[in-house]
Order: sequence, then structure tokens, then C-alpha cells
Amino acid sequence: MNNKKLGVILLIISVLVFLIIFNYTTRLASTSKEVGCFNDERCKPVESALSLSHFAFGVIGFIFALGFFLMFFTRGEEAIVKTLEENKNKSLAEEKFDLILKGLDNFEKKVMGAIKEQDDITQSTLRIRTDMSKAKLSYVVNYLEERV
Repeated sequence: MNNKKLGVILLIISVLVFLIIFNYTTRLASTSKEVGCFNDERCKPVESALSLSHFAFGVIGFIFALGFFLMFFTRGEEAIVKTLEENKNKSLAEEKFDLILKGLDNFEKKVMGAIKEQDDITQSTLRIRTDMSKAKLSYVVNYLEERV
């Protein structure tokens, strides 16, 4: 799951939880006003419990959202690290290939380039791609095989 989808899900969840808590506190406040609870000293414990429950809802919601964020963020982080490693390995392979090509003549460079472009290339296809005679290609391929 990408970060955009996760963000949308978290926004929807937070809006729903907000609406539920808002509805709950509105009903509780209207009920307590009908009863006349806030004008009575005996209702102080109810009032403090209501405040504590609001704080608890906030903390639980924060922990829930943070858990989702951390769970999905580590997967995204692993994907980023994996992509960076793949790019690094590709660039290292390109650098190694370029170094190998520096020690070759033009015919050998053509053959190595064609082989790199298409794995498992046949010698007849290689001959067409490099525009070499059959004898010259055979000589170059044998020479390269001996060097490996």
C-alpha cells in the first residue's frame, strides 16, 4: 500500500472517529444540562471523568494512527532501500562493463555490446548485429572466450 492510500485511509478514520466523539459529547452535554448536572457539586466527578475520557479517546486515536503509520512506513522504507540497492548494483555493473570495454578493440566492443543487449544470442544473430563476416566473428568470439 502506498503512502497516498494510507493517508486517505487515516483521514477517513480520523473524520469518522471525530464525528463519533463529537456526537457522544454533544449528547452527554445536552443530557447533563437537562438533568442540571453541571450546576450541582455532586456532578464534579462525572465532569472530570468526561474530561478524562476525552483525553483517553485522543491518546488512543493517536496511538492507533501512529501504529498504522509506523507499520506501513517501514515497508515503504524497505522498498526505498531495496530500490537504491538495485540502482547501485546496476550502476556498478555498468561501470564494470565500461572498464572491460576499455581493454577491447572495436570488434570486441561490438560483440560485447550486442551480447549485453540480448542474452542467449545466437552466433548467426550476433553476426547480423555486428555486421562481421562469419570468420571474423568466430575469431573474436573464440578470443573473448579464451580471455574469460
